[in-house]
Amino acid sequence: MLTDPQIRQLADELHESETTRVQVEHFSKRFPGMTIEDGYRISRAWVARQLAEGRRVIGHKIGLTSRAMQISSQIDEPDYGTLLDSMLFTATPGQLLALPANRFIAPRVEVELAFVLKSDLQGPDVDVEQVLAATDYLTPAIEIIDSRIEQFDRHTKVMRKVFDTISDNAANAGIVVGAGRADARATDRPWVGAILRQNGAVEETGLAAGVQGDPAIGIAWLANKLAPWGESLKAGQIVLAGSFTRPVAAKVGDLFEADYGPLGKLAFKFV
Repeated sequence: MLTDPQIRQLADELHESETTRVQVEHFSKRFPGMTIEDGYRISRAWVARQLAEGRRVIGHKIGLTSRAMQISSQIDEPDYGTLLDSMLFTATPGQLLALPANRFIAPRVEVELAFVLKSDLQGPDVDVEQVLAATDYLTPAIEIIDSRIEQFDRHTKVMRKVFDTISDNAANAGIVVGAGRADARATDRPWVGAILRQNGAVEETGLAAGVQGDPAIGIAWLANKLAPWGESLKAGQIVLAGSFTRPVAAKVGDLFEADYGPLGKLAFKFV
């Protein structure tokens, strides 16, 4: 387990990377004995620094929700991170939203569903029924993931480990919302689908069933995982349930359109 000074040092490195847009090398390479708990401690230290600078927690994200991603990361459960107000981009209906490319290092786009809560969810025994009761509405959401820790080691080209991803706030950097809203109970959640276009070409399609069969399952899982840390999901928060498409790399000038059918569309451009 890493020491408290080491945790603070690595959180500071993440902060510096975000500020300078220069990636850092894998923490797991420098500290081969680090654990998943160390990763979450680093992430929390990074969040604490953001809060000290005036940012505000607006929710949480769940990642690595597909079985294939878990196998490739050599874990048997998802991971999670924290959403801050500085990450939120909200569109009005029909608006083409401009995302500042200089906010990111190596952005990638993922298609998700967000649960917006109307009441708290406190683990450790939260189930799907409680999630549905606590949800104000579902809404389409795009997660912008990023890599403050380099994805592939600059020397060996080895992919980063799950400890690095968790440390890096589960790779979260932005969220786009502003499409339609749906009742969580009335919606056939596994069959919610989306088409993601990049510069007019269909890059990805997917169904929310790809997120553990039902995205509500992940929300219950997260509430229970936060409980040992003395944390909970709060009323008013946005919770990203996990991507049901592969991440699509973005660059300056790229136009993305995410069509969720009856739930509406999200359109944004990196400028």
